[in-house]
Amino acid sequence: MEYRFTIERGSVTLPELWPLYTAHYREMQARLAKDGVVVADFNPRVDEYIKSWDSGHLINYVVRVGSGEAVGYSNIYVTNDMHNNERIAQEDTIFLLKDHRNGVGRRFAKFILSDLQGRGVKRVHISPVTDLRVGKIWQRMGFKPVAHLMTYTF
Repeated sequence: MEYRFTIERGSVTLPELWPLYTAHYREMQARLAKDGVVVADFNPRVDEYIKSWDSGHLINYVVRVGSGEAVGYSNIYVTNDMHNNERIAQEDTIFLLKDHRNGVGRRFAKFILSDLQGRGVKRVHISPVTDLRVGKIWQRMGFKPVAHLMTYTF
């Protein structure tokens, strides 16, 4: 199958990508529930996402198949590190529908990393939450574990 990786205006693609956003959130929510962490139902701050996309602080990457259908997406925040002013990126989300995960995710990630490097980004931070096995893939791509994400719930 042929895949295209694009950078698209998030505020424009939001209606089209909404089903992917909700599928991703449900998958993440179910995974966290297995660890005893209950998170509220999907209710994003859409106005803040739109502001971030439109200001250029949030980049919307999309995976499309040959027909043009979106089968994956990623939203990455780009900012300057508060401690040293270096350009850094933080993954908000990265998701592919299950039928499109076999090798496509690695190619998608390389596309994203190449784009971020071209934007002068020095470090990219990710936190695999939906599927912890993905951490091994990230490591094989050169990511290093530098912290342990912990959650405390009230």
